[in-house]
Amino acid sequence: MNKDFLSILDITGSELEEMFSLADELKLSRHFRPLEGMTAALIFQKPSLRTRASFEIGVAQLGGQSVHLADEGIGLGVRETPEDVARLLSRYADLIVARVFGHELLEQMAAHATIPVVNALSDRSHPCQIIADMYTIRQHGLLAPGVRVCYVGDGNNVANSWIEMAAIWPIRLTVATPEGYEPDAEILAAAQRQAAFPIVLSHHPASAARNADVIYTDVWASMGQEQESATRKKDFAQFQVNRGLMAQASGSAIFMHCLPAHRGEEVEAEVIDGARSVIFDQAENRLHMQKALLTRLAHCGQGTQALRHEQLALL
Repeated sequence: MNKDFLSILDITGSELEEMFSLADELKLSRHFRPLEGMTAALIFQKPSLRTRASFEIGVAQLGGQSVHLADEGIGLGVRETPEDVARLLSRYADLIVARVFGHELLEQMAAHATIPVVNALSDRSHPCQIIADMYTIRQHGLLAPGVRVCYVGDGNNVANSWIEMAAIWPIRLTVATPEGYEPDAEILAAAQRQAAFPIVLSHHPASAARNADVIYTDVWASMGQEQESATRKKDFAQFQVNRGLMAQASGSAIFMHCLPAHRGEEVEAEVIDGARSVIFDQAENRLHMQKALLTRLAHCGQGTQALRHEQLALL
């Protein structure tokens, strides 16, 4: 496994499966404390509920401690260079978790840190969300090779990470966006070369959703795009996930959203609050999969089973 987790492409499909198994164990046991004596530095340029809570609670449950570093105290990339922040925190902490605007900040920190750097969200990608989403699809018995995932909405960081997931796991992914809002072309081109199935781009949500096992959406205007909100509401009007769109999916399809959600915009309230919605399973699974991720990164090179035996011997 790579030293850092900046994108989905920093892991393999087999490593993801190992994290699924470790997350299963961590859900059942609080006695496994692989971060005992360790500290995670949590850097937040953006507001956060699920990300901050899941990482702080997760580190504590693993026996470690965390330090929250708001950007007004750092001035990442302005008052302090990413390189200097990385070098400094490498002398204080054991892990860096950062939620930032520019993805290049993460890359610069990772290049100069001697400790693992985790992408807790950037404008380019949101890998922690997508590994938790895959765990959620598995939880609901749908994670078979060829599972049909339909993402509807903005070609944003979440869409980019779904595309990268298709490069390491055999999912049939369709991304439906309005024209002009497609996902990153370089990410798509690279993923197409590795994906088991063609990744399909569409501008027609109803046909994209046909027979899907998973219907997924996100907000139409992400943080930093608030000034575009009115324009985006018009451009995305035909891309709402509503009961009609869900009817195009398979009878056992689930609805997913990474939250926060705007009911009545990207999703109809009857869908997100309905029986097929698994949004709070997704949110909970951020905790479990991030605990598995931090465990592997903190003990990179040491097998999970060996680590577990070592921990149990200390109980």
